[in-house]
Amino acid sequence: MKILILFLIMTTVAFGQSHTSASKSELGFLFGGTYYLGDLNQFSQFKNTDLAGGLIYRYNVHGRLSLRANFIYGKVSASDAESKADFQKERNLSFSSDIYELGFGVEFNYFPFQLGHDRYKGTAYLMAELGIFRMNPKAFYGGSEVELRSLGTEGQGTSLNSRSYYSLTQVCIPLGVGVKLSLGDRVGMNFEFGIRKTFTDYLDDVRADTYVDPTVLESENGPLSAAISNLSGNQYGQRGNSLTKDWYVFSGMMITFRLGSPSKCFYKEN
Repeated sequence: MKILILFLIMTTVAFGQSHTSASKSELGFLFGGTYYLGDLNQFSQFKNTDLAGGLIYRYNVHGRLSLRANFIYGKVSASDAESKADFQKERNLSFSSDIYELGFGVEFNYFPFQLGHDRYKGTAYLMAELGIFRMNPKAFYGGSEVELRSLGTEGQGTSLNSRSYYSLTQVCIPLGVGVKLSLGDRVGMNFEFGIRKTFTDYLDDVRADTYVDPTVLESENGPLSAAISNLSGNQYGQRGNSLTKDWYVFSGMMITFRLGSPSKCFYKEN
């Protein structure tokens, strides 16, 4: 609800400004998919892609530069059961998480671009943002879906680990490439592929290289934590890779609508 209010405020401000400011502003929708790269899926692009969508606001400073804000909802998941690696099949971990992301950044157009302009009606572009996202890794166990963070599956919050429970709200850096097209004076279309660099290794609830002592974990965090922490039956096996962080990706299309009337002076030819 707070995200929707933010976008309504931005829209109201755009309409309330001058004719030129409104003509440079766009509001639209995103449709596509999200997937994850991390300890449970290290290399497979587009694997387990889930549907995603959201809203985008864009302010076109001039034909080469745009400011943008976007909200995206998606889902990421992975399972060791689908891996071809023997150690992953033995590990037998899995997770899924909803992703709520809010990002602010810029687009740099390769060619000059303006909605409705006969000459500048298409371009490739680069995107860079700073974002925050909300995650909540979960897994199915015993026929029920359980939230993993509160279980402390790697000994968080116990005498086994000096680390406290990780935060479900994290910072990310979205970076992407895309193509934008003008469909008329007021409507535009984008196709975009964007990776999300995160600063957490717990998007999948897996970070530690080894398993913790199940007896101590059970006594301090409970039997469910101990059971889910190690599904391999091998206390000395590999759990994760503490040297890498997790990533996720959004790719898809956008449809945007100009908020004001077209401006003939928006882009001037030399």
